[in-house]
Amino acid sequence: MRVNTSRLFFNTGLIIGFLSSFFLLDSNFSTQQATYWNAKHDVRHHGHTVENKSSAANSSGSTRILCWIMTGPNYLESRTKHIRNTWAKRCNKVLYMSSVKTDFPTVGLNVSEGRENLYWKTIRAFQYIHRHHLDEADWFLKADDDTFVVVENLRYTLSRYDPLKPLYLGRRFTPFIRQGYMSGGAGYVLSKEALRRFVEGFDTGKCTHFTTIEDIAVGQCMETMKVEPADSRDIKGRQTFHPYPPDHYLVRQASRPRPWYLIYDHYPPVEGPGCCSDFVVSFHYIYAVQLYALEYLTYHLRPYGYKYRFNPDEKTEFQTTTKST
Repeated sequence: MRVNTSRLFFNTGLIIGFLSSFFLLDSNFSTQQATYWNAKHDVRHHGHTVENKSSAANSSGSTRILCWIMTGPNYLESRTKHIRNTWAKRCNKVLYMSSVKTDFPTVGLNVSEGRENLYWKTIRAFQYIHRHHLDEADWFLKADDDTFVVVENLRYTLSRYDPLKPLYLGRRFTPFIRQGYMSGGAGYVLSKEALRRFVEGFDTGKCTHFTTIEDIAVGQCMETMKVEPADSRDIKGRQTFHPYPPDHYLVRQASRPRPWYLIYDHYPPVEGPGCCSDFVVSFHYIYAVQLYALEYLTYHLRPYGYKYRFNPDEKTEFQTTTKST
């Protein structure tokens, strides 16, 4: 009964959110408002110029991504196989990281299960990838077994950056680490150079297993190894990585204290239809049925005759401003 109630809540929220987007987005978050918002909050791609690329679609197509999914033996049937059947097949290479090797197949990391071992799993997974698959991709995505990822949008987001520079991207949170860190649930991406430095950090002892909180620990190692957090938002300043399902963001909320995940946001949070990019990369806490629902909505549902709100490759005032900073 609890599962059915959860699915009903999710689907209801999803429908409300998409309907809200359809009727409200154009009027509430126009290009002019986006330009004003960016100017007001001084939005920048920190140290990494984003140039207009008319050939961005072509360059994103050549962006190679290795996706590794953090999972465990108890979740292969209920979660992980549904990721394998949906978005994971769009990665250039996909690896399923677990505590033990299985015929699923999973890579056995020789680490015990449990939340207290998530960071050990992450360390071992990146070490394994660095040792066996470093030259098979330009970028390395870590995602949980309850995350939905639009891989094409991830490629587009990454196409603005050089994988040979020490960068990592995701939903940037502010507290605990001076330069911030990326939400683990929303998924995060390391460039090839960032991966090399992460592994070097543990080889040299500069990075240590100082906490069981995986995403904060990764963020601390990134800062120690001088890996910079890159901006994953779109050209209108809208978020692409999300640590919760769509209904947590798309539906306008009555006045209330902000939840922790909006308080943690590095950039000024937006609720309602203006929250989320048209080129969303990820949502977290997405389980079997919802994975297939989002797969359908993303890749199959099309309103006949609909004209897209904006072309991200067109030169905009925001892009011009960004380039000059």
